[in-house]
Amino acid sequence: MHRAGEIVTKTLNGVIHGKTIELLNDPGLADGEEVRVVIESTVTSATRRERLARCAGALADDPYWDDIIEEIQQSRRIERRAQEIDL
Repeated sequence: MHRAGEIVTKTLNGVIHGKTIELLNDPGLADGEEVRVVIESTVTSATRRERLARCAGALADDPYWDDIIEEIQQSRRIERRAQEIDL
């Protein structure tokens, strides 16, 4: 039995439907009981691709976008090489 005011923590997975979270498991709490919700989103590679596609679509007419992406890729190549040398 829990004392009044004691915080009990459970980790449950769920799915967002608008403003509603559908829990995948029974939380074991009484109906109407107040809870605090902390959301940790699991971002899949498909979600990342979708977000990038939306962003890229917004930047499709930007004349500098290709140069920006090229600069980022070159920077990452340099960082990887430096990490390989340090190993």
